[in-house]
Amino acid sequence: RELTEDAVSRGVAQDNSVARDLFDTKLMGFLTPRPSEVVREFRSRYTQSPKAATDYFYTLSQDCNYTRRDRIAKDERWTAETKYGKLEISINLSKPEKDPRDIAAAGAAKNTGEKYPACQLCIENEGYPGRSAAADGGAHPARQNLRVIPIQLDGERWGFQYSPYAYFNEHCIAMSSEHRPMHVDRKGLTCLLDFVDLFPHYFIGSNADLPIVGGSILSHDHFQGGHYEFAMAKAPVEKKWVFPGFEDVDAGIVHWPMSCIRLTSADDARLVELADKILTAWRGYSDEKCFIFAETDGEPHNTITPIARMRDGKYQLDLVLRNNITTPEHPLGVFHPHAKLHHIKKENIGLIEVMGLAVLPSRLKKELFELADALVARTPVSQYPEELQKHAEWAEDILARHPELNGDTVHLILQDEVGHVFAQVLADAGVYKMDEAGRAGFVRFLASVQ
Repeated sequence: RELTEDAVSRGVAQDNSVARDLFDTKLMGFLTPRPSEVVREFRSRYTQSPKAATDYFYTLSQDCNYTRRDRIAKDERWTAETKYGKLEISINLSKPEKDPRDIAAAGAAKNTGEKYPACQLCIENEGYPGRSAAADGGAHPARQNLRVIPIQLDGERWGFQYSPYAYFNEHCIAMSSEHRPMHVDRKGLTCLLDFVDLFPHYFIGSNADLPIVGGSILSHDHFQGGHYEFAMAKAPVEKKWVFPGFEDVDAGIVHWPMSCIRLTSADDARLVELADKILTAWRGYSDEKCFIFAETDGEPHNTITPIARMRDGKYQLDLVLRNNITTPEHPLGVFHPHAKLHHIKKENIGLIEVMGLAVLPSRLKKELFELADALVARTPVSQYPEELQKHAEWAEDILARHPELNGDTVHLILQDEVGHVFAQVLADAGVYKMDEAGRAGFVRFLASVQ
């Protein structure tokens, strides 16, 4: 940081955040070991154990400032007890809030070959010096300190690296060496299980491959994982199920607001075979009673968010059913946070949120502090400043339920209330609701899988 400040003061680097990032990454690039050295050391340590290899690589990614610990430390983090278990809440101060429609447009955009690297997940980012917004192709972060470990998943070349944002411990990314759109299919499921074969102490998951229910980058096939256990992984199976012909695979509905099927087996091939049958069945499944339609006007709506892990020496797959249908009442998605929750969460519900960690926009840090002051002062909502008007109805409800609220308790109450909003976000995104009609619909789907 001191060297960057000196460079700015002497005019070597411009005085803006993009230029500072380009400069400090260039500095760290000189200190980061060459890619071949990192790969050699990783493979050497892997002979001791997969964990020894990832411990080395994660430490290096932090020490060379690719995973920016200083910025991650500024994020707000807390937990909230809900009827679904302990959910995790984060206010992310590193990335801007995105509109789901912008995410969909970016995912649909074709790479004409004019941009290099084609996106921020391409393996070609390793060592790339970055470019400013004024440069041809638009802004792109510097990556001289990025190192990528080549791995094989289902016979294909993939890259393994850590996330610069690190939403959770050892937050890693596996990305295809080919710049191709996200897709969830039998091959992808096989890749997930191959990954946990390589790194049995990690979970790995894939965002769904359709707009609205997919993650924030749909243009490049990739997975996210890490050395972490989310609330969904701890959630129990509430109803066991036996799929005909797969009596050897433990299966059931998970007690979770998003509609999750859990499969467990010592045989990864059997697990993939059954998971593929479920995925194929879901792609073409409709149930008007639950407002589930496989397609409308030729546009497909059904897909899954799959997550893999090892559990007690067996392979485990969680298949979260997703549907991205929209209506005039819910133009951003029926199974998406409804409009009354957008004051807290409007973005796509991707893999990380599905598992129980809310990634909320940075604007909330300031807004929640200002809202706390207004609540303590009992300021009438009609007098709220413009940026707090979106929270007005929520604020009135909080005061009605917490008449005891004061300066000592307001922040804890707000944190708890945000946690309950996130629980409702997950419930909105669940295709089968956790009521009698929803569970009956879930069972109808399971019975349809042949």
